[in-house]
Amino acid sequence: MNTSVLRDELYAHLTNIGAGKNPGLVHRTKEMYRAAHLHQRSQKQTQDQEFLLYAKEKYAHLFANGYEVKPDRLDVSVELVKPGTWQAELFRLVTHFWSVPVSRGFGRRLRFLVWDSSNEKLVGLFALGDAVFNLRIRDEFIGWDASQRKKRLVSLMDAYVVGAIPPYNSLLCGKLVAALIKSREVTEAFRDRYRHSVGVISGEKKNPYLAAVTVTSALGRSSIYNRLKLGDDLIFRGLGYTEGWGHFHIPEELFEKITCLLKSKRNGNVEAYNFGQGPNWRFRMLRDGLKLLGMEPGLLNHGYRREVFFSGVADNHMEILNEKQKRARYEGVKSVSELSAIAVERWVRPRSISRPDYRTQVKETFLRALSGYV
Repeated sequence: MNTSVLRDELYAHLTNIGAGKNPGLVHRTKEMYRAAHLHQRSQKQTQDQEFLLYAKEKYAHLFANGYEVKPDRLDVSVELVKPGTWQAELFRLVTHFWSVPVSRGFGRRLRFLVWDSSNEKLVGLFALGDAVFNLRIRDEFIGWDASQRKKRLVSLMDAYVVGAIPPYNSLLCGKLVAALIKSREVTEAFRDRYRHSVGVISGEKKNPYLAAVTVTSALGRSSIYNRLKLGDDLIFRGLGYTEGWGHFHIPEELFEKITCLLKSKRNGNVEAYNFGQGPNWRFRMLRDGLKLLGMEPGLLNHGYRREVFFSGVADNHMEILNEKQKRARYEGVKSVSELSAIAVERWVRPRSISRPDYRTQVKETFLRALSGYV
């Protein structure tokens, strides 16, 4: 492995996406965020090219043209996605729409499709997965130390993808979809799936309730989650920003070259991967690789900070998260139909009047976007 060639490749890539140089001094626009993920997104679309061709043709009838959407008749429902079903294929297909590539998730996962039952078209989707282990601003807000976090993280999930697709996104249905995370149907799906779960490492029965959900904005400051309120209920509370450390900006092909280099040097971290260590393991590998190449580990500070939001789902979510109570209360949690009815009046109908151009949108534009074409 030629270390100088690999070092030059890394520098060239980081320079191209604007990462690694005085990140704290750089103002990142949303377009900069999208550009930084362009290589990663293009790579994923190339890998899934055969699937995209097949799935777009199979499921095109489930996407709406603008004229097929009637805001006054919008009838929202959610569907839990089961592995190995056509709904799972549809979910996978639609995730290609987002500028920031959507991971397949890890550990516990609950995926939902959001439908407009009035025309049997897809509004959008959301998915919950295991929350990241280390997130300082979240832990400080809840009041966790390292020991408390390890015991109580089971009652917290993270929304790793949330959004509406065209033409519904033009009607602010992204906010509607986000609000559905805090619905009775989601708490019931979580309880049904995980009430008898056993910790993989601890071997202990968990018996968790869904107390709260976090979400991290994809493109810096979020226009969906900020001030997301229905009536007197603040759906999401902003906690602050991440510090801009991570590894999304190191593409897979360069990561594999770094791994090969570390293997050749018999680095102990290469074989140290265990369940639950995924992101941290990858971070350690890259840190060791950068040192070996004579590059600053600080290059892992890409500078693309993300806004973190917190939604207390259970009425007594803080008591659950701090083990003051064991059983969650959901008396104040609304159903999907109740939440969507309020959201339609709050956002969808007013937007349909002020921005009637959603009616001219055609689904062929959306289908092209799934493959990276605009």
